[in-house]
Amino acid sequence: MADGAMLGLLYDAVDNVAGFVRVFITVYSLLILAYIITSWVRLPYSTWLNRIQRFLYDVCDPYLRLWRRILPTFGPLDLSPVVGVAFLYILLKVILSILNRLH
Repeated sequence: MADGAMLGLLYDAVDNVAGFVRVFITVYSLLILAYIITSWVRLPYSTWLNRIQRFLYDVCDPYLRLWRRILPTFGPLDLSPVVGVAFLYILLKVILSILNRLH
């Protein structure tokens, strides 16, 4: 009976980790999308909009800078968000397949 309880706890922990990773990558991808949109659109000056833009810059730009260093430049076209989000979803699939093997 104790082995069944331990397996139940392990399965519950694996499901919690998988759910957290799924939510984290989805939210981070949405933040990158919001960062892209706010960088394209010229917003009127507002203290709150400035804080939101600064937050998005502080959260997304370090990750996207990694990809900007690796990718070649294509003039004004920045492919780092596309590659960064694609990598996040590839990483999600890899992590989920590893966690599914623990089930």
